[in-house]
Amino acid sequence: MRETQHETAQLMMPQHANVLGHVFGGVVLSMMDTTAAVSAIRHARLACVTVSVDRVDFREPIHVGDLVIMKSSVNYVGRTSMEIGVRVETENLLTGVRRHTNSCYLTFVAVDRNGKPVPVPPLKPETPDEIRRYKAARERRASRLQERISERARLEP
Repeated sequence: MRETQHETAQLMMPQHANVLGHVFGGVVLSMMDTTAAVSAIRHARLACVTVSVDRVDFREPIHVGDLVIMKSSVNYVGRTSMEIGVRVETENLLTGVRRHTNSCYLTFVAVDRNGKPVPVPPLKPETPDEIRRYKAARERRASRLQERISERARLEP
């Protein structure tokens, strides 16, 4: 799991802001997707596409001038899919104060040149934290699959 970790940072500038001076949620979502993609591709060593983004709650605003830090890693691997966790923090560069502004789980699928899903290598959690994250991700995956089955049943005549 350690090899899938990725961290990136970007200074938020006026072009990232809404009329209140807060960073647009879409900017943050795009950064999360890109950060998660690096972890997914790093694990699979294949092209990967986003197939879902779990609920995203913006806990605190991000301001122009904040440094946004994204941290991601693969938490769980199925046959062709991977759950990637992303943690978003901000740092006020003048004070050094860091805040956790949101977290999210994204699911990616590895694909071949024709866009067809392909198997990915298994994940080997080693530390107690990695094992905890793996088990929690496995439970979230089971819930997602159950939701999909329930949704299909509702839509079928």
